[in-house]
Amino acid sequence: MMWLLYAIIGLVIVASLLYFLGNYTFWLPFRSSKLPRVVMLHQVTPHSDASGMNMPPEKFEQLLRLLVSKQSIFCFVSELEQYREQSNVVALSFDDGFMDNYIYAYPLLKKYKAKATIYLATQIEGIEKLSHVQIHEMASSGLVEFGAHTQHHVNLLKLDDETAYQEMQQSKHDVEALVGKCPSFAYPFGRFNEKHQQMVREIGFKNAVSTRKKIEPYNPEHPFNIPRVSTHGAMNALQMRIALAKGRYKL
Repeated sequence: MMWLLYAIIGLVIVASLLYFLGNYTFWLPFRSSKLPRVVMLHQVTPHSDASGMNMPPEKFEQLLRLLVSKQSIFCFVSELEQYREQSNVVALSFDDGFMDNYIYAYPLLKKYKAKATIYLATQIEGIEKLSHVQIHEMASSGLVEFGAHTQHHVNLLKLDDETAYQEMQQSKHDVEALVGKCPSFAYPFGRFNEKHQQMVREIGFKNAVSTRKKIEPYNPEHPFNIPRVSTHGAMNALQMRIALAKGRYKL
């Protein structure tokens, strides 16, 4: 029966190894510091569990401290092209426009002098949204730039072309009416195709971010499918470092 015991031990070891390799992707190719890190975030609140949608304030501050310790250059997503020759460039990006971005993230952005881009789904329902007063204050600070995320946070692949175009165009107009400009776009749910990329160009956005979990050079010839660094509110310090080095910390 010893063979059965050895087999069970072997399976446990293999399973543990696979779990570790799946949750710590240090084995992925290292990405040069000359490539920008566009970090994807959503909520920053202590009132929800840490998740792929929510990075609690203490964890977000840990991320900012790590980036500052690396002498990161913070920029808006719309500024990526002008920072192409720089190393350690970071563009923090928040999707949807949660009010907690103002209450908990904004004070930390000011504390660490870090820029961020917030993509507003201007008529999204079911969340506590940023108010117009809060948006104006953040935009006036010089630390926050606002982009568009469609009006109703819709899956563009489920819409006809005309409706998809209107969702993108009207969200741009909404943001411009609030803060005077709207240079960048984020695809809701990361769902889009080449036709939507062309729409984004025609509408007049400078660039657009996706949910692809990668780190790539910024390509000014094709700026409408920018990948982002994957984050999770429960990341530990090692996983945070791996994500910033590789683009994702887990499979």
